[in-house]
Amino acid sequence: MIKFVYFDVGGVVIRDFEETDKWNIFKKDIGITESLEQPFMDLWNEYKERIGIDFDVDNLPAIFAQKLGISFPKNYSLLDDFVSRFEKNKSIWPVINVIKETCRIGLLTDMYPRMLPKIIERNLFSPVNWDVIIDSSKVGCRKPHEQIYRIAQGKVGVQNEEILFIDNLTKNLVVPKKLGWKTFLYDPNNFEQSSIDLGKYFDQIRVL
Repeated sequence: MIKFVYFDVGGVVIRDFEETDKWNIFKKDIGITESLEQPFMDLWNEYKERIGIDFDVDNLPAIFAQKLGISFPKNYSLLDDFVSRFEKNKSIWPVINVIKETCRIGLLTDMYPRMLPKIIERNLFSPVNWDVIIDSSKVGCRKPHEQIYRIAQGKVGVQNEEILFIDNLTKNLVVPKKLGWKTFLYDPNNFEQSSIDLGKYFDQIRVL
């Protein structure tokens, strides 16, 4: 029987950059030309792991300005810019509500420092109370490393096989499966259909 359900945020609970052209639009908007593409990506990848743990993404514009010669407006916030491009995924709201009737629910997410509160401020989430929130920037580790799943597991007080985790990246489901969790691969290419499929899957496994 499923007693606890963890949801990923980006690409599941909300529509972020996944499977969209928003990343390319963002780069164009901040002045990344074709000649700057590779230097920009080299810099981004240099900080990519840390910005989901302990490095504030709003430190990056100064680095981009210094190393790439990009200028930013006064008081520009990269974090605010990112969050402003996110959208609600209302198709999953009814599914979350149904799951909440019989299970506790939580978020298990890779987040930049300060990002989750800004997402909440913009009312991008389903209006429910989450029982547990595992935020990579708060716990100091991120998916797909086993440590974050162990932390999430320890917070819920149920057997491993009683946990369901929904994520949009296959690599993030490997360790949970190894730990005995049930998993569901959510497809951000088609939010509506994937929400329907999730509802059906939950109906199938919730009493097993």
